[in-house]
Amino acid sequence: MNPRHVLLALAVVLVWGINFVVIEVGLEEFPPLLFSALRFLLAAVPAIFVLGRPRVAWRYVIGVGLALGVAKFGLLFVAMDHGVPAGLASLVLQSQVIFTVLFAVLVLRERPRRTQLIGIGVACLGLLLIVVDSGLATPVGALLLVIAAGACWGVSNTVTRHAKPQDMLRFMVWVSAVAVLPLTVLSLLVEGPRADMDALRSIDLGGAAALLYLAGVATLFGFGAWGFLLGRYDASTVAPFSLLVPVVGMGAAWLLRGEAVGAQQAVAAVLIMGGMACTVIRPRVSRPVVTAPVG
Repeated sequence: MNPRHVLLALAVVLVWGINFVVIEVGLEEFPPLLFSALRFLLAAVPAIFVLGRPRVAWRYVIGVGLALGVAKFGLLFVAMDHGVPAGLASLVLQSQVIFTVLFAVLVLRERPRRTQLIGIGVACLGLLLIVVDSGLATPVGALLLVIAAGACWGVSNTVTRHAKPQDMLRFMVWVSAVAVLPLTVLSLLVEGPRADMDALRSIDLGGAAALLYLAGVATLFGFGAWGFLLGRYDASTVAPFSLLVPVVGMGAAWLLRGEAVGAQQAVAAVLIMGGMACTVIRPRVSRPVVTAPVG
């Protein structure tokens, strides 16, 4: 990978890591499901008229839209709204790597490598340490929602690998568009029309900036740049950069939100990222795999 593309990959990592802090800021202004719906509305609806129709079957677009856009982001936003800090969310969400490998074995009949199995065991140990360390500081139920979001992300990765989209940005824009209506309906049913209208009426500069960051920077720039890199390099070259996202997320949460990282949580972070490295990094002779980007 040439130096300019390395810098581009690091820029995406920085954008997606800070993304968790921005979500936390936005949740102070919006109900979680409405916030997620607005993010996809701003990112996807204008873009679909520019990019045109997706170049994969609609069943894949709808499937990933429901699994990734509605379930994964809906659960993540609700979990963070119920007390999961930004840095911890960025780390625990990477449980998606475990679920991606498991679903690939069960659905795609892939054979896991020994290093993948070891990595899953190590990452699970890290997740267990996180749950034990959280105690009363973070609601366990909310933490389990983040893990469930990781499972939904694993489902979307499996469907994406089966779809093999040639244009990742176009694919992800349409996936985002699919998520707008279900998230809006869920918000009206769960959060209520009054709460939604109050949030829209009282939107301030912070809320607007959070929406624009998630829609324009994290979604359009992030997906576009990641898809550009995947189109030019093997996934085994690009994917390891995603291991830095929780590092940036936890660092940004500490720097910008004052979230402390205890010794046990630091050990858990090392175990989780080390386990992920075992499942993601593969020899160059392996067949490249395209998965949905972090975001």
